[in-house]
Amino acid sequence: MSDRKILITSALPYANGPIHLGHLVEYIQTDIWARFQKKRGNQCHYVCADDTHGTPIMLKADREGITPEELIAQVGKEHLQDFTEFGVAFDNYHSTHSEENKHFSSLIYTRLRDGGHISSRTITQAYDPKKEMFLPDRFIKGDCPKCDAKDQYGDNCEVCGATYSPIELKNAVSAVSGEKPIEKDSEHYFFNLADFNDMLKIWTTEDHLQSEVSNKLAEWLEGGLQDWDISRDAPYFGFEIPDAPGKFFYVWLDAPVGYMASFKNLCDKQDLDFDEYWAKDSKTELYHFIGKDIIYFHALFWPAMLDGANFRTPSAVFAHGFLTVNGEKMSKSRGTFIKARTYLDHLDPEYLRYYFAAKLSAGIDDIDLNFEDFTLRVNSDLVGKVVNIASRCSGFIKKRFDGKLSANCTEPELFAQFIGASDSIADLYETREYGKAMREIMALADKANQYIDDKKPWLVAKEEGKEQELHDICSMGINLFRLLVSYLSPVLPKLAADSEDFLNLSAQTWITSETTPLVNHEIKVFKALMTRVDETKIAAIVEESKDNLEKITEPVKPKFDPIAPEIEFDDFAKIDLRIAKIVKADHVKGANKLLQLTVDIGDETLNVFAGIKSAYAPEDLEGKLTVVVANLKPRKMKFGLSEGMVLAAGPGGEELWVLHPDEGAVAGMRIK
Repeated sequence: MSDRKILITSALPYANGPIHLGHLVEYIQTDIWARFQKKRGNQCHYVCADDTHGTPIMLKADREGITPEELIAQVGKEHLQDFTEFGVAFDNYHSTHSEENKHFSSLIYTRLRDGGHISSRTITQAYDPKKEMFLPDRFIKGDCPKCDAKDQYGDNCEVCGATYSPIELKNAVSAVSGEKPIEKDSEHYFFNLADFNDMLKIWTTEDHLQSEVSNKLAEWLEGGLQDWDISRDAPYFGFEIPDAPGKFFYVWLDAPVGYMASFKNLCDKQDLDFDEYWAKDSKTELYHFIGKDIIYFHALFWPAMLDGANFRTPSAVFAHGFLTVNGEKMSKSRGTFIKARTYLDHLDPEYLRYYFAAKLSAGIDDIDLNFEDFTLRVNSDLVGKVVNIASRCSGFIKKRFDGKLSANCTEPELFAQFIGASDSIADLYETREYGKAMREIMALADKANQYIDDKKPWLVAKEEGKEQELHDICSMGINLFRLLVSYLSPVLPKLAADSEDFLNLSAQTWITSETTPLVNHEIKVFKALMTRVDETKIAAIVEESKDNLEKITEPVKPKFDPIAPEIEFDDFAKIDLRIAKIVKADHVKGANKLLQLTVDIGDETLNVFAGIKSAYAPEDLEGKLTVVVANLKPRKMKFGLSEGMVLAAGPGGEELWVLHPDEGAVAGMRIK
């Protein structure tokens, strides 16, 4: 067991709505990291909770004719079910409407108050005279004061992006009653964030944050920190502030306490030491994953609040970007999102886990769920490369060798290559460079498939006297498959578990230099571990979400070049199209558009210059099958002799797609 003790938290989903795919970017990213830490033998706990307080909860419960407690219990069950089916393995999932949350909210507040960091003053707010309640900004609607867009909420316009105060809205009405709001005074309590200016200037520059976040916070610190309103007036569903009847804790204090409360609940269940992780002098590691839209709150307010209440601050806060769907921004308020449940009703959740992993980095860039790319990537990488290895080799092992692997490892150097990638892949997981990790793993998968292609067990099986050779080849393939799945296991836990069952292994730890090949080892009958993405299922998801995806599902029809003049069949017959494997790809020094490709067409290799540099990195092409014009007369170019042509489609630039044959095609086959 490692000496590292790690507590991981992520944002609390709000309990008045369903989990959607935008939420899942964060939870999948966090879960991958937590699973990786555990696989490495670290003592790791991942906790979360539903954010269950506030006016929206109260009003929604009222509309549904149930109590807020009944609503949050129902939603909490739904949230946890969605997370579980997506493989998000919380060690504890709790609620902010809990005794632990009440205890720590009051404790932190009184410590901040006694330390002189809480102030009160009278503020003017929008008030619904019919419902006799103060209105949050999001419960006031009207016309945008900048662009006159109708039906905008009281804090920002989703049409022009302008921000404003609710009183600036034109024709403002209460979203609760439809009445025109009036202004009314009330006393509110504030956390004096500026008291921690010096502390935060140090904390935000000590590698607790990504550089781009740290730089942004430096601007805010320079501009001066504002006091944060931590209170709301009755009626409000939440916890009353000590010694302040009718005043309730708002999210700014209540929600971040949720991480502590959830962990305290876990401590009570598992006899863990709460103070070991949260005391001022704690030596354990505390990490938080959060969306970039609320980084101000989690990288300024939260550490300041913890410091002022004599608790430790996070080791690091990791921000991530937003999710777009087919290039369009998701919006909760407008409903332009795909629910987690809608996805789960149709597709394997591990497809999405892999796709997100392949797109995620340590930065805060937005990522896009492009359904076409999603289909191609999952089918190519997971089904066509990884699972295909086991499929190609297991049948021979079961039928010809009674399900037992060879006693020999005939390719120790290749096995050592795969083992040698362990540290590099681990470093990429540790630094949350998941996309780079997936590329490195898939490069190994390409090598495994190349090995099988070169050895051609399907041909060896037909030759007499080559039983041992066949046994060794297929056993080697199975051993390489085992390593690949182990590397992918933080991303694909179900595939890993199913593969371990097929391989007749207990749960594997992280691959190390001590890992040895499976020899004389019995495996089980191979069952399909993963199937190709069914595009009709994607169509069904889009159809069920069509009310929310109007912008997405109506793409601009592309303009294509006109059809070329007709040719005779004899003209076409002169073209020799071949399946080719790209065995090597390099940049061309001095060329802006060209890549130099070495392609295997079965009996020979060709040197081809292809103008696809804008769309592909060389490393992404090596090992892939494509289509070439094999009998094109060699062309002398500035950079050398081009002996063929690789076929690609698209208008150019980044919009170029090299043609790929379907599974089963072999380099050298003529296209007829």
